[in-house]
Amino acid sequence: MLATLIDAPFDDKDWVFETKWDGFRLVAKTERKSGALYSRNGNDVTRRYASVAEALDVIKRNAVIDGELVALDAEGRSRFQLLQNALKGKARLRYYVFDLLFLDGRDLRSKPLRERKDRLRAILRRHPLVRYSVHRKRAGRAAFNKARRAGEEGIIAKQAASLYHSGKRSREWLKIKAGHEQEAIIVGFTKPHGSREHFGSLVLGVYDKGKLVYVGHSGGGFSREMLATLHARMMKLRTDKKPFTDVAHEDKTTWIRPRLVCQVKFTEWTHEGEMRHPVFLGMRTDKPARQVRRERA
Repeated sequence: MLATLIDAPFDDKDWVFETKWDGFRLVAKTERKSGALYSRNGNDVTRRYASVAEALDVIKRNAVIDGELVALDAEGRSRFQLLQNALKGKARLRYYVFDLLFLDGRDLRSKPLRERKDRLRAILRRHPLVRYSVHRKRAGRAAFNKARRAGEEGIIAKQAASLYHSGKRSREWLKIKAGHEQEAIIVGFTKPHGSREHFGSLVLGVYDKGKLVYVGHSGGGFSREMLATLHARMMKLRTDKKPFTDVAHEDKTTWIRPRLVCQVKFTEWTHEGEMRHPVFLGMRTDKPARQVRRERA
């Protein structure tokens, strides 16, 4: 179940408000002695995040749980960029869980959110890597201000009586962001300049009404290692087919098949529908390119 973006927080006694964690959405499947993790597009990522999967054995029930995997900085804030270090064992990981979909073979998705959350808290045991994502009732503005002061991405607002609609975007769940971030599809790259190696900037697109459209170039936010690694991945996807025609300096662009998804931050959307000053944050392996849409409140 996915949330719809809106532009401002609100207060409502029939809603609950959670921190919007800056990470990967993962579904956990637990049995009495083991656990598995799956990305939004159904890929098994258990081995990739083995330490978190092993920590799921504290849940001594057969369950399907929804949550967000994050990497924490020194101040305990979730930072998407730090997830890129997870495979090297350098990231401080935590899996925040917020919904319970199945329990001991029983489908709970038709139960109200408040009941699913109560049952989830009842089966959780405290563990450093697996935590319940605490929510606040009624006071959405206070929750948003707290998240913004803490340097988090924003909040998620959910109707307390909402049912769980797997794979669907709903207005029963809303997201309010403290800054501007957007998932984007990498469709090409430009030549490097000066001392920069491998590539200069990424050419980015999103799907809008079923059509792939240009939303900007991103040339900042890359480590040397990421430049090399990403360039190698992009070279395997080269194509002569242009995804769109409204991009300047096409003669300097190497096009690739629209398969890779990244996360960027930016200052604002322009009137032309492009991101102003997009900065690369990291790669997204939890979402297929066809699901990347322009997010506007």
